[in-house]
Amino acid sequence: MRKVLYIFGILTDSDVEWMARTGIRRRLADGDVVIEQGKPVDSVIFLLQGEFLVTAEGIGQVARLGAGEIVGEMSLVDSAEPSATVTACGECLALFLDKAALVRKLETDAAFGCRFYRALAIFLADRLREMGRRLSSSDAEHRTVMAPGLSDELDPAILDTVSAAGERFDRMLKTLIGR
Repeated sequence: MRKVLYIFGILTDSDVEWMARTGIRRRLADGDVVIEQGKPVDSVIFLLQGEFLVTAEGIGQVARLGAGEIVGEMSLVDSAEPSATVTACGECLALFLDKAALVRKLETDAAFGCRFYRALAIFLADRLREMGRRLSSSDAEHRTVMAPGLSDELDPAILDTVSAAGERFDRMLKTLIGR
């Protein structure tokens, strides 16, 4: 859940309202594929409830993602096809934000763009650090190289926004569930 705090802590109430109005809420059943490895992605997907399973060909399960996670964001940043498949694990509720609509908003609202890309950068940095922690805990040789700089705590600059972020996420959920 803390992942959503990165995004919603930096975005404003009006940013989050725009996302809730623009996005399409979808209930997903167990096994529904939301992103298929090697196929273009047309949405950035916010997982509101439930879990996603991330798998990659030749590797198997890469991650299990919970509420507050985002997928499809890498295909927003670059044009590469997805390197993994994302599947609903049980029943889920997700917000699908059309990539073309999001790009238009980013291009026409510079302030929103600055906030969104900053939040996304922090989100991706945390995901990379988390992957480093997982790798370091499974490989003692890497542990000494990677672990000292890694922390499981929120960035102090973000802590000030945690309360507002949680409230924004709750409001978005209530708005979307009420639709």
